[in-house]
Amino acid sequence: MKYLFCLLLSGWLQAAEFKLEIEIPQLQVAEYHAPYVATWIEDDERKAKLATSLWYDQQDKWLKDIRQWWRKTGRYQSSPYDGVTGATRRPGMHRLLLNDKTIASTLRPGQYWLYIEAAREVGGREILKLPFQWPLVEPYQYTAQGAHELGKVTLIIQP
Repeated sequence: MKYLFCLLLSGWLQAAEFKLEIEIPQLQVAEYHAPYVATWIEDDERKAKLATSLWYDQQDKWLKDIRQWWRKTGRYQSSPYDGVTGATRRPGMHRLLLNDKTIASTLRPGQYWLYIEAAREVGGREILKLPFQWPLVEPYQYTAQGAHELGKVTLIIQP
């Protein structure tokens, strides 16, 4: 009974709330298409551990333009891409609540990076990576600034 309680307690301590805020900047271009955006988690050996989100329209053929995501995790999946999909987003700030139970059950203790990649038809491509340690013992926040396809991106994790 004591062992079961410790297992339950350790699982509870590792549960966390993962929030991601992604800014899609307003670009002054002749032909604007909303970017495809993918997020995933990699370990310190650069191995993809978990696909966390994918924003795209119904054109599967453009998914390969999200190059890093495609190489790391996309080509090994099939539609609906593990249920992490959503429509492309227009310019503005967008909030995403990642599946904390899946993350908590997948990650072992160590250093990880949350990757955010954006690619736009008739546009550019950009990738950001946000570091975090797992398990988490206190609230954590990390912000990165994109240069063109992504604006401000913030990862907020609450234990």
